[in-house]
Amino acid sequence: MEYFFNEKEKQLWQKAHDIAENMVCPIRDELDEKAEFPLGLIKEMGNQGMFKIFIPEEYGGTGVKIMDMCIAVEEISRICAGIATAYSVGALGSGPIVYYASDEQKKKYLPKIATGEQLCAFALTEAQAGSDAANIQTTAHKNGDYYILNGVKQFISNASVSDVYTVLASTDKTRGARGISAFIVENNFPGISFGKEEHKLGIRASVTSELVFEDCRVPKENLMAKEGFGFIYTMRNFDRARPGVGAIALGIAQGAYEDALDFLYKHDLLSNQYVQKKIADMATEIEAARALIYASARMIDSGAKSFSKASSFSKLYPSDIAVKVCTEAIGLMGPYGTLKEHYLEKRLRDAKITQIYEGTNEIQRAVIALEITREMGKKYKA
Repeated sequence: MEYFFNEKEKQLWQKAHDIAENMVCPIRDELDEKAEFPLGLIKEMGNQGMFKIFIPEEYGGTGVKIMDMCIAVEEISRICAGIATAYSVGALGSGPIVYYASDEQKKKYLPKIATGEQLCAFALTEAQAGSDAANIQTTAHKNGDYYILNGVKQFISNASVSDVYTVLASTDKTRGARGISAFIVENNFPGISFGKEEHKLGIRASVTSELVFEDCRVPKENLMAKEGFGFIYTMRNFDRARPGVGAIALGIAQGAYEDALDFLYKHDLLSNQYVQKKIADMATEIEAARALIYASARMIDSGAKSFSKASSFSKLYPSDIAVKVCTEAIGLMGPYGTLKEHYLEKRLRDAKITQIYEGTNEIQRAVIALEITREMGKKYKA
């Protein structure tokens, strides 16, 4: 379908397409097999300005547009969702700095993130704080000119390869979610280390590991805004980031669809009515997912004040469709679909995580239902 990209968006799509085809495709098998982070490729993407789309112009970027992120991530994920995840973590990690840090903090960190000189990650999840994000056990207490952080973050994407982290820690356990604060932490601060590296089903080119704080000394000027605002920042950051997760899922589905279509055409199977029905359904669902993601991205970019429901739409449906399309594609290709040489087994492995990370789909349904309930309450109070 025609989505009427402007000239800048067309150029970004072409750049992402060229990177995906010429730089990602030749190394995706090796990276998936070895579970190896593509540091050289990520740095080259920085050289080509791909991180600038996450950063405002005044700090060396090209302007923060969720639509731009979705365009780039979708096209890269069409070839490899692991590399797309390794790349898009930069948007999730830098998001709180872009929107909530002081001007001094932005000047210090954002220009280097824009060029890819510094990689940025987001550290929220813990063993007791996954879907229940408010149940953070990592603590931060002020001691003179520093905050002292203690705790273990789990399942942190790009943890061991990043230079800067947005870290959530409790500065007042008695206040629950309202006692959570956000900090900018550098990988060379005393007391920071990396724990267990996870060996994952999919997105294996994105390294995932523990981030450990043992009396980690963080300068007090690295607190974002005020104490107690971290949970709010986190929820708003997720709302802006979720269309990007949907775009990763969409890229997986698009790639699986293209792989299956090529196989079916070459084997003269597209005239079969059963196959035609499956292909028609897959094409329709993929396009519906794309329309939902793009509409949500445009809404957020418009400056809309409330977009939690739209954001959840754009993560929930595409990720379910990614798993469905990959499964259907394998079924259409029969035993060939299970072979590594056709990439569908990799796409299915990659697809599953999109239903889980950055808010499980069960959480997305809860958010959508809550927003609908609020809307109904307003309707009948009016």
